[in-house]
This record gives sequence, structure tokens and C-alpha cells, in this order.
Amino acid sequence: MDNQRRKFLKIAGASALAGIGAPTLVKLTAGDALAAAKAPADGHGAAAKDHGPEVPAGIRLAMVIDMRVIAAKPHLLDKAITACNEVHNIPDFGGDRKNEIKWLWKASFEAVLTDKSYTRLSKMVQNTDFPVLCNHCENPPCVRACPTKATFKLEKNGIVAMDYHRCIGCRFCMAACPYGARSFNWQDPRPFVKKYNNDFPTRMRGVVEKCNFCSERLALGQEPACVEACEGAITFGDINDPHSEISKVLDKEFTIQRKPTLGTNPSVFYIV
Repeated sequence: MDNQRRKFLKIAGASALAGIGAPTLVKLTAGDALAAAKAPADGHGAAAKDHGPEVPAGIRLAMVIDMRVIAAKPHLLDKAITACNEVHNIPDFGGDRKNEIKWLWKASFEAVLTDKSYTRLSKMVQNTDFPVLCNHCENPPCVRACPTKATFKLEKNGIVAMDYHRCIGCRFCMAACPYGARSFNWQDPRPFVKKYNNDFPTRMRGVVEKCNFCSERLALGQEPACVEACEGAITFGDINDPHSEISKVLDKEFTIQRKPTLGTNPSVFYIV
């Protein structure tokens, strides 16, 4: 990764951490990134007005997933899921669907793109699992549904973030999300974390969680864990920058989104 891209990721990621404010998250940032984000360090969740720090405007982070690469190298998806789980202390409940916590998971074409009509699917599409995650929508219904502003959109980069300290566990956001991208901690998840990452906070019983586009890694100039693990299958960047790699991919390739007719405008695109 070149220095210019690393600097961009730091700027984009710093704003994603600014509204969270817990001490366990504050330690994730390098000094410069923390200063840029103006993250509070008093141990409390930031007030709603602090959820939009002053960083360069106009960034909208998104990802394009190339299913042709995933189909040719299906092990990459497993690597990406494992990387995400390890980085974010995702608990493993051993197939218990009720307690399952998912940030990144796999599903069939029919399950992922339920609004698509088709007469016949290619063998590639039929036989390939699709990666599924939070879509970080431009118009996120989960944000409107949350009564405590525990989930909020960072206008400076488009990430839909969460403040676990403000979450009261009402699950309104889960009901509002049309993509099933959120999980609820019905029990203490910490005993079920196989390999602890001390640089990322564990959650507690009674809160909702989801993919955060690896905002803590972005603040350090690193790519999201799934992007790094997928070795070219996922392109990540600013779709508002016409010169970015992801914009060039979107200009060149035919891509689809999940349930675009809902008006949410997802930030995750698939090349099929």
C-alpha cells in the first residue's frame, strides 16, 4: 500500500472513531489520528453533536466485491471471515443460530439478492457463497430507528457507526435494517471469544453490534481486515473521488447492490 493511500485511510478512519469515545477505543488510534478525530477520552459515549468531527469533507467509503475472484478462489471468503472475527473479537457459539454474532458471513445468491428476478443462474452464481456485511447505506433506516443515537452515520465518510455505551438493547435498529446486518448479544459474548485481540473492545450482554468497516484499522492507515485477507477480491475506497481505484472499478464494471429500490443506497457493490 502506498503512502498516499495510507494517509487517506487514516483521515477516513479517524472520523469513524470520533463519535465512540470509550477508553478501549481511544487507545486504538495513533496520536495524530486521535487528534484529527477530536475523540473524547473521558470514558463516556460522545454526545450526538460530536458524531461529526471536522475532517476533510466529501468522502464516502464503499467496497466492491468481485464475485469472479471469490468463485475462482473460494478459500478467500473463509480467510476474510476469520480475519474479521479475530480482529473484532467475534464470539463463536458453535452453530447456535440464536446467539450467533455476525459481522461478515456467507450466503447464497438467492438469500443475498432477494429482490432480483432471473430465469436461470450461471453455475458460478449458483455454486458460490456471497460475502454479506453491513451496507453502510447512504440513507440508513437503522439510524432513524435508534432512539438513543447509539447508531449514527458519519457524514464525513459515510460509515454507519455504533456507540456501544449508548445502546439500550431495544433492537429497533435490527427491525429497521432490511439486510439483516445486525446481531444482538443475548448473553455475555466474552467467554466465547476464541482468540482475544487486546486492541479492540469486547462487547457486553444486551447490546447490538455490526460491521464498522474496520474504522479502527483505517485510523492507523490500514485497509479493512476482509479487504486485506481477500487478496484482490475486494476494492475499498472513496466513491466520491473520481480518480480513486474503486471509482475506476465502478466505471468499468457492471455492479449490483442489495435491494436498491428501498432507497437506502448501499455502499457495498457486487460484480457478478
